[in-house]
Amino acid sequence: MTTRTDLPLSPATAEPCCAAAFGDALDEGSARELASVFKALSDPNRVRLIFLIAAADGAGACICDLTEPVGLSQPTVSHHMRVLVEAGLVTREQRGRWAHFLLEESAFASLREALSF
Repeated sequence: MTTRTDLPLSPATAEPCCAAAFGDALDEGSARELASVFKALSDPNRVRLIFLIAAADGAGACICDLTEPVGLSQPTVSHHMRVLVEAGLVTREQRGRWAHFLLEESAFASLREALSF
């Protein structure tokens, strides 16, 4: 027969075992903004479009040059680009009848900063 040994209970005044430091927690507004960027980047086609724009020269990438590499129709690429513009990741510039897109470098700098925790 084994005897049971009860462990002593800690007193009610004991310190919590894990004192969490939440001083650098993200505020709600910043979390919402960051989540919208992550949502925009959650589609693999949008990630590919970002990389295509990044690989283009400093003049940006024309929508006409983005459709074939991703294998999507122009209206679908336009939809994805609208989402990326609304998330603040790219800027859109109309040149004649074609839209050109440039990376918004400050958005990516902010994203890098937010992820360096």
